[in-house]
Amino acid sequence: MRQTADNGTLLVVLTGAFMGILDFFIVNVTIPSIEGDLGATTGQIQLVVAGYALAYALGLVTGGRLGDLQGHRRVFVIGLTAFTVTSLACGLATSAWLLVAFRVLQGASAALLTPQVLSILNINFTGPARARAFAAYGATLGLAAACGQLIGGLLVAWNPWGWGWRTCFLINLPIGLAALVAVRFLVPKSRSSLVRRLDLPGVALATLSLGALIVPLVLGRETHWPTWAWMCLALSLPALTVFVRYEQGLARRGGSPLIETSLFTDRNFVTGLVIVLAFYASLASFFLVLSVFLQNGAHLTALAAGTAFTPLGVGFVATSSLSARIGAALGRQALTLGAAIMAVSYAVLWSATTDPNQLNWLLLGTGLFLNGLGEGVVMTLLISTVLTGVRPDHAGSGSGILTTTQQFSSALGVALIGLIFYGVLGPSNYPADHANAFHASLLYTTGLLLLVTLLVQLLPTRRSAHHMTSTPEKAST
Repeated sequence: MRQTADNGTLLVVLTGAFMGILDFFIVNVTIPSIEGDLGATTGQIQLVVAGYALAYALGLVTGGRLGDLQGHRRVFVIGLTAFTVTSLACGLATSAWLLVAFRVLQGASAALLTPQVLSILNINFTGPARARAFAAYGATLGLAAACGQLIGGLLVAWNPWGWGWRTCFLINLPIGLAALVAVRFLVPKSRSSLVRRLDLPGVALATLSLGALIVPLVLGRETHWPTWAWMCLALSLPALTVFVRYEQGLARRGGSPLIETSLFTDRNFVTGLVIVLAFYASLASFFLVLSVFLQNGAHLTALAAGTAFTPLGVGFVATSSLSARIGAALGRQALTLGAAIMAVSYAVLWSATTDPNQLNWLLLGTGLFLNGLGEGVVMTLLISTVLTGVRPDHAGSGSGILTTTQQFSSALGVALIGLIFYGVLGPSNYPADHANAFHASLLYTTGLLLLVTLLVQLLPTRRSAHHMTSTPEKAST
């Protein structure tokens, strides 16, 4: 393709990726508004966030396989159309449970949309252009996460026609429609020649195993841990085991499994997935509890809480633009550096939030700036680390597995942080108790980042990584 076509393709598909991630984070600053307007409980609020991520996670591998089977551009268009329609439905929701239901459908739509982005990039970009495209993808995810709170706060404060929090969903309509027009002209068609049919039993088993783990973690605390919650948790691991064995058996019989099991023989891919699991479980949960703390504990407005995230976005832009150089200089230890900076930022944020009635704004801004610096390094380099060596014919499966891990870990992180934050907070609404709950949450997120730094040491050395980077080029040639 011509370079101008590459840039146009990149812009359009990254718009879809940005919308999918933005809508996970943008609701954080709307939580008090939704609670007041719809009378939502804490469990329903968690489902507004985690329900989106769970549906997103459950459908990503299926979405990736559908792209391989039906064509990546075609499924991208279907997903983008559904995402735009469900965004409208969320903006018009009249009750908390309706909003939860529409958010689940919105997440399922994003699951069709997002895997096609990585597949299109992996197939249509080669060599250094592919590395730059992956870095741009990681930067897009980070900007969507970092700016989600700020954009949400600005939209709630803008409050056109009295829409309030609904604006955060309705804003997707003009963006989605514009992207749909551009797709036809700027995104080439592509599909995998290896996928012959959709593995429906695999879809059912994957949905059962992941859903059985996340749903009780989200709803268990508020429903006082009923029997069904414990039964689901007990069934999740056996169901996952059955799913893996079924997929392996289907591959041996020459079928088209939902996931390409041969990918799990690649140490780089597997280690990268575990790092993604730990990193995104900390990232999503941190954004949620900080937003709740700033609004319910420190009693900031949605605009003030969103604006507080500005230093994070500035830090992210500063390092994401330099991530390629940092990665070239430090290799895998660039990920260690980014995670370590984020861990330090949590210590600074702890000091800044000891008294919610008198926040230390200098320390708060410094902590969030440091957090953005670390995110800018990790998020822009982690995607290419995981997908290095994945063959173009396995692009849909690899992309689906990666994005599933991202969203599953986000849903898992929200569920676990809910247990910690609301468990420490209890029925109290005192600022000091919000601070204690937030600090307990910081211990959890810091522990996950320390795990990331240990796992990075298991990644291939610079020489091995270079060898693996050349593999897709040979395959595509």
